[in-house]
Amino acid sequence: MELRVLRYFLTVVREENISRAAEILHITQPTLSRQLAQLEEELGAQLFTRGRGVALTEQGMLLRRRAEELVELADKTEQEFLTQSQELTGTVSIGSGESASAQVLPEILSSFHRKYPLVRFDLYTGNADQLRERLDRGLLDAALLFEPVSLDKYEYFPLRQMDHWGVSMRSDDPLAAKEWVSPEDLRDRPLILSRRPEVQQLIARWMGVEVEKLNLFSTFNLGANVRLLVEAGLGVAVGIKGAHQNYARQELAFVPFSPELTMRSVLVWKKLQVFQPAVQRFLEHIEELYRQQRI
Repeated sequence: MELRVLRYFLTVVREENISRAAEILHITQPTLSRQLAQLEEELGAQLFTRGRGVALTEQGMLLRRRAEELVELADKTEQEFLTQSQELTGTVSIGSGESASAQVLPEILSSFHRKYPLVRFDLYTGNADQLRERLDRGLLDAALLFEPVSLDKYEYFPLRQMDHWGVSMRSDDPLAAKEWVSPEDLRDRPLILSRRPEVQQLIARWMGVEVEKLNLFSTFNLGANVRLLVEAGLGVAVGIKGAHQNYARQELAFVPFSPELTMRSVLVWKKLQVFQPAVQRFLEHIEELYRQQRI
């Protein structure tokens, strides 16, 4: 497979029309169709169902995910080699989850930007599993992860800011009037909880039950749509205060746990990795901020 052909493929996927994609790519429609047919022949799979438009088959959806990763990694690699100049340029790719610790990012990015105004940033939001996968694939340079998370493969700085576990619920829920929520308060309540096994184990230990005994109504990876389930009265969402604040509305309340359960975030990057100059300077900048206790 050639990267050029993968870019052709992704353009057709985006435009959902071969003629329009050919115009954007400045090639003829027969040439583009022939390139796609050769790609299907090379892979031994049908990628599109062709009708009034083009739609992806199951094999096509798989290739789309892989092609996006390959093209992104190729662009990133090319950028790294283009940044070998006296004035620091380039792009730093950073991942972050939904936590209060993400509030340190503006301080880190703005202070670095003042020193190196030509460096750009690419931000990616995901859960810890998604961020670690992108770190391991080289698609992220660094990421903010919150515990519990395995750090064996990474260098890291622990951030000072702590976040608190608790429950998001409707404002008219009787629990919303409480100052704290105890394990007993949640025994018979349907829970909306992260799909990450580490998080489920953490909450089960706090509640004093086995994971299998948790009254799970739904799991999720990010909290963006959780509020819809909570507002509908389908359950209470277990999470951290920083994530709740990202989607909080007047109809929702957050009550912390008692006994208190807190977590910290860590800024991580892969061990033994050679970075482009902009990323290396960025990590050195973070180390300086950490020593100054600014993060």
